[in-house]
Amino acid sequence: MKNFVILGGGYGGLTIAKELLNKYIPDDVQVILVDRMPFQGLKTEYYALAAGTVSDFDLRVHFPDEQRLIRKYGEATSLDLENKIVHFQDGEPLLYDQLVIALGCTDRFHNTPGAEEYSCTIQSFNHTRQTYLRLNEIKPYGDVHIVGGGLSGVEITAELRESRPDLNITIMDRGERVLSAFPQRLSAYVHAWFKEHQVHVLNHAAVSRVEPNAIYNHDEQIVTDAVVWTAGIQPVKMVQDLAVPKDPQGRIVLNEYYQIPDHPEVYVVGDCASLPYSPSAQAAEVQGEQIAHIVRDLWKGQTPHPHPLKLRGTLGALGKKAGFGYGFMGSTSLRGRVPRLLKSGVLWKSKRHFG
Repeated sequence: MKNFVILGGGYGGLTIAKELLNKYIPDDVQVILVDRMPFQGLKTEYYALAAGTVSDFDLRVHFPDEQRLIRKYGEATSLDLENKIVHFQDGEPLLYDQLVIALGCTDRFHNTPGAEEYSCTIQSFNHTRQTYLRLNEIKPYGDVHIVGGGLSGVEITAELRESRPDLNITIMDRGERVLSAFPQRLSAYVHAWFKEHQVHVLNHAAVSRVEPNAIYNHDEQIVTDAVVWTAGIQPVKMVQDLAVPKDPQGRIVLNEYYQIPDHPEVYVVGDCASLPYSPSAQAAEVQGEQIAHIVRDLWKGQTPHPHPLKLRGTLGALGKKAGFGYGFMGSTSLRGRVPRLLKSGVLWKSKRHFG
């Protein structure tokens, strides 16, 4: 039997597994899904888990119980591309004939002293649980500083404000406005929401150091009870260690079939792949669907015909009652209740699709 191994059961990896299981798989191929846990965590909602407004049970999607799918649990630590071997922290190595790298991302701390040691993060289920404990054990009227004014930083700031109205919350961003990748009108809407809900926005911030109970903006010490880091991501260490061509963000450069050019038996999906889009769950799912079609065509001896990836737009939440969106129907932006309802609908659809 030939091993088709999917490393990572997130949005991209699980999409590929389900697409393959729904249709043709050769009799001499077995699909092996590898992950640390027996379920997918819905990462787009980790901000709510950290804020304490949902339980981790609500964000789990269990992997398919399918006879043609072999599930293997473990922590992959290194990859031998020449000999086609995946090594694990514990347990025997796994040989593959074809491989999908779908391992997602980790935080980028930009070499900021103390940031990795003393900040809370929301890039993994485990770290998000720890962040929840830290934030929700802060005494009344404590101080929380969110570093990074992108989508993740804005969502966790708003969710934490609704969860803990007693806390003093500051979001720190290096730019002139939060959500700098979005149109000005959406940034203005978020700034107005923050002002109405007593969230302090500190623009032009430059975090130079993090200590157990302090964060430094340039050389100014700011006392804090917790720092939440949402100021950048990068591929996981195992991908960082691979000696293959990468783009400036450290993502693996691929050919037209999303394969590593010198190792066409290896596909890369999601946050580890060099794509013309910022990393997102939606990009991983859309790319995953294409990879499944490409793999199936090659199994059948046919020539794949991939088409450019098309994304539907981006939705963000400001607590449970407000939100924003951009990229739907051209440059149209959405604000208020409607985009929040749409985001809830996307979450419901994801649970149905993956579960």
